[in-house]
Amino acid sequence: MMILRPATLEDAPALARLGAESFTAAFGHLYRPEDLAAFIAEVHDPEAVAAEIAGSECTHRLVEHEGALVAFCKLRHPTKFAAHSDARDPIELGQLYALPGFTGAGIGAQLMDWALGVARARGHDAVLLSVYAENFGAQRFYQRHGFAKIADITFRVGEHLDPEYLYQLQLDTKGEG
Repeated sequence: MMILRPATLEDAPALARLGAESFTAAFGHLYRPEDLAAFIAEVHDPEAVAAEIAGSECTHRLVEHEGALVAFCKLRHPTKFAAHSDARDPIELGQLYALPGFTGAGIGAQLMDWALGVARARGHDAVLLSVYAENFGAQRFYQRHGFAKIADITFRVGEHLDPEYLYQLQLDTKGEG
């Protein structure tokens, strides 16, 4: 049985591990070991994750299976991508990660439903996210949920810059979007 729940500070070490494992499984082969290590140390460090959980910018949703974290997503407001959008008050879907073996099981759709529900409840008029230019499966997933590309951007992993696409989903602030 899958359990979806908010993150607590006690989750920080496991969430950092999950983020590092899922990122490395999906993309680790693209980078020099030193670039990957620098990125993991910066983004998926337990203290950095704890600071996000404790702070006011990020809201996490975790998926547990048999007592272990297997997937998560993160919303960030304000978004660092706001300048690329004409939305009044966009929110960012920062990460939607699942361990290998848990993709394609509907978990991503449940996390997306949660993220869009939170965005609407908080009155945001758009959701922004970045996706690797060659991650075609993720692009199809986001397109199925109504997202469309609005900009070419880059994503830094160590000293390496990846080509990324910035996607946006316009939300109807009257509640129908």
